Amino acid sequence: MESMSDKPTLTVLAGPTAVGKGTVSTYIRDHYPQVWLSVSATTRPPRPGEINGVHYYFVSASDFDDLVAKGSMLEWAVVHGRNRYGTIRETVERAMAEGKSVLLEIDLQGARQVKQTMPDANFVFLAPPSWEEMVRRLVGRGTETPEEQQQRLETAKLELAAESEFDHTVINDDVQRAAEELVSLMGLVPNPR
Repeated sequence: MESMSDKPTLTVLAGPTAVGKGTVSTYIRDHYPQVWLSVSATTRPPRPGEINGVHYYFVSASDFDDLVAKGSMLEWAVVHGRNRYGTIRETVERAMAEGKSVLLEIDLQGARQVKQTMPDANFVFLAPPSWEEMVRRLVGRGTETPEEQQQRLETAKLELAAESEFDHTVINDDVQRAAEELVSLMGLVPNPR
């Protein structure tokens, strides 16, 4: 039987807001060059330190509309009622054709869309160690207004209920440990500590 590492894999990482999807993905990008981390397009403005083409492709609303109209998006969604995020289909298909293990770090809506079009992908839910820790992380990062924080927490309650839709759950209690578990689920050998 062929092992997962003998063929290109697509792993979808999703979970509630502020669970640390970006932090775990960044750790993987920095420590596992064999994983191709998909870069999403978004209509939201960059946060301090974010680089176009590395963290996101920052695009205008009209450019995003064009990508959707052309069928160029593997998935896309309006997140928290304001900005759109999505994965450009061609970049993922090209990486898989090159034999790379692909990681999509996306929201729950996007994961559901990918499940419709690519049901053989590996779907991993990143969960917080506790609700209280997730609230602490969201408030502590200081990137949203109190109103935005409240909206995200309401969204997170719904997102947490979707855990059963996924193939695996990884608890983000420690970034390195969670990243290594995720890499293992992708069929790759984690780096020794």
